[in-house]
Amino acid sequence: MKRTHFFAYLSRMKYIRRWGLMRNTRTENIQEHSLEVAVIAHALAIIRNRLFGGTLDPERVMVLAAFHEISEVITGDLATPIKYFNPEIKSAYSGIEEIAKERLFNMLPPELQPDYADLILQKNPADDEHWKVVKAADKLCAYLKCLEELKAGNREFEKAEVTIRNQLEEMEVPELKYFMEVFLPSYRLTLDELN
Repeated sequence: MKRTHFFAYLSRMKYIRRWGLMRNTRTENIQEHSLEVAVIAHALAIIRNRLFGGTLDPERVMVLAAFHEISEVITGDLATPIKYFNPEIKSAYSGIEEIAKERLFNMLPPELQPDYADLILQKNPADDEHWKVVKAADKLCAYLKCLEELKAGNREFEKAEVTIRNQLEEMEVPELKYFMEVFLPSYRLTLDELN
């Protein structure tokens, strides 16, 4: 039986720091970020199904979200201002991410590849609606990070908070708007206020 490094690579997600160009009061890694995105994406899928006539599979959304950053165990986390600086950099980085996904996928034993192909390669058109929810949850989690940093007195995140809030408001995702109205205000409270 051939040994593989696939899960050892995934376990290194905890070492990949996010927000690398900004001073953080608390560092965040892609492993914890992926869990937060998975939990919120799951909630968004349920909200869409219950309140907006959706037919999403919340568990599928959750597992896609858990895997959405795995290429970064090879590429690292490239800061958003750099990643989207111009179309050429964005395109080049997307190509690098695809190569990283292929490399990770090829680490799996052939008998397991069919079960992981859609999670890693992310090319199944049947998952398009699920990925939209994951993207909304990912953006929302970036906003929550901004709120957390601002609440801790870190003004480094002021501009990011405004930019991301505007992006969220422009998204036409009713379940996202619902989440922001119903659940988001609590993120601004202290522990004592939550009790």
